[in-house]
Amino acid sequence: MITVLVVDDQPLVRQAVRDILTDSGDIEVVGEASDGHEAVRAVAATSPDVVVMDIRMPHLDGIAATAQICAGPAAGTKVLVLTTFEDDEYVVAALRAGASGFVGKGAEPDDIVRAVRTVHLGEALLSSAATTALVRRFVQQHVPRDDAWQDHGLDRLTGREREVLLLVAAGQTNQEIATGLVISTHTAKTHVNRIMTKLHVRDRAHLVILAYESGLVAPQR
Repeated sequence: MITVLVVDDQPLVRQAVRDILTDSGDIEVVGEASDGHEAVRAVAATSPDVVVMDIRMPHLDGIAATAQICAGPAAGTKVLVLTTFEDDEYVVAALRAGASGFVGKGAEPDDIVRAVRTVHLGEALLSSAATTALVRRFVQQHVPRDDAWQDHGLDRLTGREREVLLLVAAGQTNQEIATGLVISTHTAKTHVNRIMTKLHVRDRAHLVILAYESGLVAPQR
């Protein structure tokens, strides 16, 4: 079972998400929280696999709560941001704080369940095209310095690993990377895991951000 904490300041939203996830059969909601402070305490108490996190909440918002959770002792807990997609800066700020992906509040129930499973597995970047587009727009004005590669550690990657990182930044899954490079899915996954270890990155969402910030990938204007 995948254990989940649902965080939202609206009780009806929390109940709806709880019902959707509980009906999946392989997800157990182990708690709820109505603001960021409650979320941080609940994670410490329950160590859930995934936190479904709203962004705009009173007292402590979802971005600050995500930063505290991801920097805390529950290193295995992944944060899935629940948002409306309109606020690009909020979404990317949450990714920078440590969130592993996002899903829209207007998503279909199956999409929300799939999002939780995907974040839990760490297999693919959620809503890859949308997330990549958000990152592109957010870092569009960022001009990397000549030594940005060294700052981000990309000089530690092999040629093949940089090639794989480019494909991750394009939103490709391990299966798609394997097909394109004519390698096994296991080998593709091994490359991605080694890249994350070398660059001290926790998941694929942050590999995308790093690829743009370092200048490895240029934002589309």
